Amino acid sequence: MIQILTTGGTIDKVYFDANSQFEVGDSLLPELLAESNIHEGYDLREVVRKDSLELTDEDRAAIFDAVTETASERILITHGTDTMAETAQVLKSVPDKTIVLTGAMQPARMRHTDAIFNIGFAWSAVQLLPAGVYIAMNGEVFEAGAVRKNLEAQKFERTDSAG
Repeated sequence: MIQILTTGGTIDKVYFDANSQFEVGDSLLPELLAESNIHEGYDLREVVRKDSLELTDEDRAAIFDAVTETASERILITHGTDTMAETAQVLKSVPDKTIVLTGAMQPARMRHTDAIFNIGFAWSAVQLLPAGVYIAMNGEVFEAGAVRKNLEAQKFERTDSAG
């Protein structure tokens, strides 16, 4: 059984035309999984519902607690991309679990989004990778502590010389 934890972020953003802005809404993850013909083998839990730039140390502690409290050894976390690397770093001390964080550069509700691909990619990664903490984005897997978001290029990249 894969434990899926949602924390908000761009993947779950909704556009409010009256306000001309995006806000984090209900997760579309159940729909995205169903569209991918994934109907079982997971348990879904919302931990927080925030833009990742608004996550606090207390929110990261709640994510850490949710990861350590679950009996599952395989955990997929949807997360905002701006501070995904920081949350991954916090989770590095969790032993004996495979933890994969993913998200999207464009909301899942938009026609042009990387959300569906990233969810499918992370779903596979969490089943295949050994214990550890990883970020799975846009067809690449990065180890926690060796990754950063390149804002200019709008992609993740390795921070070590192995890349």
